[in-house]
Amino acid sequence: MGNIETKLPGMKIEIEAYQVIEKTVKPGGNSGRVYVPVDWNGKRVKILLLEPLDK
Repeated sequence: MGNIETKLPGMKIEIEAYQVIEKTVKPGGNSGRVYVPVDWNGKRVKILLLEPLDK
């Protein structure tokens, strides 16, 4: 298991993980969608927003 450390403005996040995939969220109906490998079905995941929302 690898250790992931992410530093964002105003916060530091440290997570232990088995695999990391970075993707861009795509439109999906009334929400956003990120596809992950089928092997991940039924597994626990965490999604991190890595850049600020433009408002």
